[in-house]
Amino acid sequence: MAIKRVWHGWTTKENADKYQDVLNKQVLPGIEEKQIPGYKKIEVLRIELEYEVEFVTIMTFESLQNVVEFQGDNYKQCYVPDVAQKVLKRWDKESIHYELIETREY
Repeated sequence: MAIKRVWHGWTTKENADKYQDVLNKQVLPGIEEKQIPGYKKIEVLRIELEYEVEFVTIMTFESLQNVVEFQGDNYKQCYVPDVAQKVLKRWDKESIHYELIETREY
């Protein structure tokens, strides 16, 4: 079993590349430095919408307990460091956690 932690954030078109840069150079390395047990990977998605740009992160953990080790008892709370908040327009205050029940790769 694995847990997928899903979060959405939106920014202006003008700030989209800035946010992506902050994410790649500061936020993701900061998460990696924590060496969270059971943290397997992160996927980052981006879509250009009519008036803004949406980002989605999907973190994969071995168990929900690993998520608690990352975020504490209030594990649903989003993880958005101040540096990222400065270039985001809005974001999910809580992440959603899904149980991975099947994967098929071709």
